[in-house]
Order: sequence, then structure tokens, then C-alpha cells
Amino acid sequence: MDRLDQVETTDVAGLSDVTDFNQLQSLFYTSVYNLNNRTVYFPIRHHSPACSHHLLHVIGDYKPDIILIEGPESGNPLIPVLTDEATLPPVSLYYTYEDEYGREACYYPMLRYSPEYVALKQAHRLGIPAQFIDLDYRHVSRNTESPSQTEQKEISVQDETLLASSEFINRLCEKTNCRSFDELWEKVFEIGGLQKPTSAFVQDVFTYCTLSRMCYTPERLMTSGDLVREAHMAKRIKEAEEQYQRVLVITGGFHTFGLVNSTVQEKETKGNSTRHDISDSGNVQEQVYPMVYTFAEADRLNGYASGMPYVYFYDQIWDQLLHTSRSPYRVTTLNVLSRLMRKLREREEHVSTSDAIEAYSMIQGLAELRGKQEGGVYELMDAALSSFVKGELTLATDKPLQELQLLLTGDAIGSVAPNAFHIPIVEDFKARCTEFKLQIRTTGQHKKVLDLYAKPEHRLISQLFQCISYLVPEFAKRQAGPDWIAQRDMNLVRETWEYMYSSRIEARLIENSLYGGTLATAATRKMEEQMRDIPDHHSGELAQKMLQALLMGLQETAMQLYTKVRDALRRDGHFLSLCNSLTILNRIHQHRRLLGLSDDPHLSELVSEAYRNAVDKLQQLSRTNADEHEGIIQGIKLLAMLAESAEEQFQDTAFRNHLHELLSDSKLPAQLEGVCIAIASGLGDRSREEIVERARGYIRGTPEQTRQTALFLQGVFTVARDAFLYEDQLLQELNGLIEQLSYDDFIAMIPELRLAFTYFTPMETNLIAERVANLHQVRSDEMLMPVLDEQLLIRYRTQDEALRKEFAAWKLI
Repeated sequence: MDRLDQVETTDVAGLSDVTDFNQLQSLFYTSVYNLNNRTVYFPIRHHSPACSHHLLHVIGDYKPDIILIEGPESGNPLIPVLTDEATLPPVSLYYTYEDEYGREACYYPMLRYSPEYVALKQAHRLGIPAQFIDLDYRHVSRNTESPSQTEQKEISVQDETLLASSEFINRLCEKTNCRSFDELWEKVFEIGGLQKPTSAFVQDVFTYCTLSRMCYTPERLMTSGDLVREAHMAKRIKEAEEQYQRVLVITGGFHTFGLVNSTVQEKETKGNSTRHDISDSGNVQEQVYPMVYTFAEADRLNGYASGMPYVYFYDQIWDQLLHTSRSPYRVTTLNVLSRLMRKLREREEHVSTSDAIEAYSMIQGLAELRGKQEGGVYELMDAALSSFVKGELTLATDKPLQELQLLLTGDAIGSVAPNAFHIPIVEDFKARCTEFKLQIRTTGQHKKVLDLYAKPEHRLISQLFQCISYLVPEFAKRQAGPDWIAQRDMNLVRETWEYMYSSRIEARLIENSLYGGTLATAATRKMEEQMRDIPDHHSGELAQKMLQALLMGLQETAMQLYTKVRDALRRDGHFLSLCNSLTILNRIHQHRRLLGLSDDPHLSELVSEAYRNAVDKLQQLSRTNADEHEGIIQGIKLLAMLAESAEEQFQDTAFRNHLHELLSDSKLPAQLEGVCIAIASGLGDRSREEIVERARGYIRGTPEQTRQTALFLQGVFTVARDAFLYEDQLLQELNGLIEQLSYDDFIAMIPELRLAFTYFTPMETNLIAERVANLHQVRSDEMLMPVLDEQLLIRYRTQDEALRKEFAAWKLI
């Protein structure tokens, strides 16, 4: 029979006096929480201030000889760092491993009020040992079934998904009218639990978590890795019992039942699949570091899988609990409301003192209505919505709720005490920055102007900025200078960078330690990983990676890419991709001294091969889509520029021959035909008159050809604006077209014609206007006069006819 069908209303918000509940009560008093036992279990929810509050009472009453904590065993050497007075949460253990499947990382965050951290600090004060007893993440990795070589996720080993989403919890939320597990937890434990004796509080946590656990089959718990973790923790608990008289065990409440029933657990874990075997297989490299963390990252609403949301709000609750406040939620909600008012007024939002008074009053009213001793964060949000949002909630009116969300989450960054667990990539970063005198001891924003061509040291600094920005984009931003990737401002010789160091940068560097111990090694391995996703024939993307490696000073990596790019060029059959490759490779060749490739003899050969392959694909252009034409035009112009250059490697007739073949193709799109004839004319292979003849063919052709006239002109003007500026024939032909067009056809053609003339400068546009005025024998300024409205002309004409009739009747005319 479904256990949830037995749930009835009692003093534990939904549990009945059924046999299972009686058994749980008996188990609790005999094996879980009996201060006379050799082992006492304290079930928690991660990052719960109420759990930490009662935990301090348990430590004081039980006086344990050792405290065992659910946490990765590899973190035990770091406990002295975590308990150091110079360490200020939020902090985290950062665990990485690499095996034959790839590499992964996970976090074990701790806030100031996390029960695990409170236990560590209290053990340190009392001078008793504390240990982590859980498996390291690699033993229960959820990605083992389908290992990913390319994706790294921020994963927490404190995942509470099963607890928060069980059928029992869902039914209980419906029964108590709570919108989520978080609201239910706050009501029953964070607020209601503060008024209860510690024994009753612990029993409630154990009961809720155990009934959630009972919603899952042993197979599901095995798949999630919970059973194998519990078996390991039970083994560590048994070892501690052999050495100490009083053992306090602190774990997530979801695991407490499994630990107490360790005998059953051992039976269930027999026959484990190889995936859950905790023995090492193969060459595994693992590392664990202490690192700074932030409130924003620890907030469950930002994708973090465990613990409570609104972390700064509960941090303030913890402050009140430490000061033995009798009404911690009443004081905290009042403080948050006051800060919210100040923030909104700073941003010129229209809120009044009476709005705040109404909001505070509503918090108390909602708490009473919902059966709470005090109003919590959910009453605070409901009151803010009702009192501060004027009218309907929209993107324009939700500023108060956005500000409240920021206040509830907070923006604090932790710090880690100096320690011997040096992180190689962080040390390399600091050494490189010190070498080039970059300011990383302060958090302010700094500016660095680099003269790339005149000063070799500045080129090295630019490479350092490029490398760090590739790994940690938040550290530095290029404000001015050549943009090699986007192909902008390439004529500039100076770069301006703005950079700012913070503990967040260190956290991001630690994440990248997965790739290597130095900036150069990490950037190289990260790029190699990204390149695995690029198909072998995408030469343009590979060439871009080659350029990026050179900008970072990774010349060896770039040279490894040389063979990949060459092979891709030979497989690549797409004109646009080949032109993109040619553009990048030609730019590298032109700036090879700056990029450290001045003596490379192979680069010129690679550029030549890219040029020949792109030229060979010119015949594809008659079968291309319209949305590709802009890119194709730039590619043709690049080929033409190289064909006109004095460099011997481009001096062949292939480009001109293919251009001639294209112009003979009746299926060539009008815009591309305009480009090709303009280029051929510029090379001296076709006469300027042919441009006019082809334009006349569109203007005087079929209706469909006439509609393509503007596109043809766009192609011509892209390359040869002078063909229109100084040739009267083309101007006269276009003028004749406009005169003969019907009103509807003219309106339909205007957008494309307007786009064609955007290629001209304002001065050139004025010159064209003068020529058109001369053609119509009017002054050029008359052409700027506003056009009279057609309806106005009709009304004037009607009035004129009426006056003429009246004058004729009186024989005045």
C-alpha cells in the first residue's frame, strides 16, 4: 500500500499514527537521537540556519569525542584551512578528477551558517577532531554512464533533488498550501523549528526526510549513488566507534535512515555494478582545493542543486540567532524592507513610507493567516509585490521585485586563509601579472595601453591579456585597438585594456586548473578540447583557432594547427568557409612579425593553397542562397584584391578565367553578376560599357528582370561606384526606368534602390543629385523641396474648378 495514502493531519504537519510512523519514532529514540548512545545522528538540510542553531545545542549537550560530517574525504587535509580565522565564508572545496572518460569537477560549498561549517568551527574551538566521511565525487559521478569529453558542469555533491521532489513532499505541499518545498521547509523548520526543543526538531527533520526517501525504490537509490555513499559512510562511522566513545554524525537527513540501517544497506549494495565500484581503475588524477565562493553561486535559484535559496536573507537570520534574538524573522524582514526602500528611492522609484508600513503590516498578517509564528521570506516577497508594484506586474513595473531578489541573494565574496595548498594555475597567474606589473592586489579597475608594434614587452602583455581572457573573460576587456577576430580597426597600432582583479577571478582560475597548471597549458588543452567539436572540413573555424592561439602567444599550438588547417582546406568544399580561411591566413601572413611567425616558410604556402581552393569553388556561386550573398561578395573582393597584388603566388589566370565563366552563366544571381562585371572591368578584362549594357538588359527586360535591377546595381556599387558617378549612360538608363515604373512597382523597388545607394558617401550623393537635376533641367536645390501631398493637390484642383464655374456663370471670365 502506498505510504502516502496513509498520511493524515497531525502535529507533524501531515503524519499519521500508523505502524510505519511508530516504527520511525522507535528507531529515532533508540538509534538516531539518544544522547546516551555511543553514536548520535544529527540529520540536516544543507545550509539551514535552524539546523545549525540546534546543532550547537546538541554539541554542547552531547559533548562528542569526534564529529563526522558528510563531505568528500579528500577534503580532510583542508579542514585546518576552512577553520582558520582568516577564512571567511562563503567558501568551497573544489574537487577535480581526470580519468579515461575525461575530466569533471564538483563543489562542496559552505556558508557561515551551513551546519557542516558550524560543526567544523565548533570542533576547532573545543579542540576535538572533525572528519569528512563521504566518498569523493568521482566514485558516484552521474556522468559515468555517458562520459562527456567536452562539457564541464558545476556540480554539487550536496544535491537535494530527491528530497525536494519526492511524491511525499509534493503531496505535503498541496495539503499545506505551500508553493514549493522551500516554502514548506521554512514554515515547518526554519520558523516553526526555532520554537521547538532540539529533540523534537531533530525528530521532525528525520521523519520528513525518511518519508521522502521511502518514495524511492532501492534501485533508484542505487542509480543515484546514495546507497554506495551510505555504505561507505557507515564503514567510517564503524571505524570511529572503535576508537572514540562518543561519535556525532552530521549528514543530510535523506541519508540518516540508510546509515542507521547499515546492515540492510550492506545487503542492498551487494552485487554493485562496475559503475559503482569505488575501487580505483586505471590512471586517475584528482585534486581538491579550498576556494572562494559567492552568495550568488550558492543560491539554489541560480542553478545550484542543494540547500536553501535567498542565502543572504538567511545569513541575516543567522546573525539574529547568534545574538539570541527572540524574533529573528521580524527583525530581519524589517531590515530588508528598510534597505529595499533606500534602493528604490536611489533609483527614483515611486515608493512611500506608507507603502513600507503597509508591507510590514501585511507580512505579519500573512504569517498569522498561514499559521506561522513570524513572517518569512515568502511573506516578505508577497508583501513587496502587493505594496510596491503599482498596477499589473509587467517588465516595466517589476523593479521592486528585482531589487528585492538582489537583496535576498546578496553579493558577498568569501576569502580563504593563506595555505600550503598552492594551486599551480593561480600561482602562475600571479607570477605573470607581477612580472608585467599588473595591479592584482587591489580590486579597483585599471587601464593598460599597449604599443603593439614598437615595444616587444607590450606584445607579451597583450598575449597575456588574450590568454587570461580566453580562460577567464571577467578579468580583462579590450576597450580599443585592432580586433583580429571580428576584423575591425586593423589599422590601429595600440591596444587599450581595462582589467580588474577579485576573488571571483581566482575561483574561475581554479575551475580552469582542470586543463593544466599554467595559463599556457590550460589555454592549450582547452583549445584542443574545443577543436574536437569542429568538423574536419571546417577550415575557417580551424584557421580562426590558429589565429586565436597566436594572439595568446601559443606559437607551438598554432603550428600544431597548421596541419589540421591544411587538411581541412583540402576537404572543404564550401566557398564561404574557404574565403574565411583565406582572410584569416592572409591576415596572419601580413602581420606575421607581430604574431611571432616572421621566419615561417610554410605560412605563405598555406595562404596560396587557400587562395587556389577558393578560386576553384567560384563556379558554385550560381547556385547559392540570397542570404549568403553578402559574405560571397566579400570573398570575391578578397580574391580580386589578391589577384591584383604584386605577389607572385597569386599571379595566375585561374581567377580571371572563372570570373569570365561566371559572367557567361545565365543563372548567376543579379547581385553577384554586378560584382563580377565590376571586378572584371576593373581588371581590364571587360569594358565599362558592358556594365551599362547589362544594366540596360535588366531595366528593359521582362518584369522579373526589371525587379532585379536594384540588386544588380548593389553588386556594381559594391566594387565600382565610379561607374555611376561619371558615366551618363547608366544614370540615364536608371532615370528612364524610374519614369516608366508604375506607382506600385516603384514603391516595391524603393527598399532595394535605397540600399544600393548607401554605398555612396554624402559628398558623392550630392554629386549624383546635381547630375540628376541637370538631366531634368532644374536647380539641384529644387530637388530638396518637400513634395506636396497628393490629397492636398486634389483638393486645390477641385476648388479651382469650382471657382472657374462660378466665374463663368457671372461672365467674369
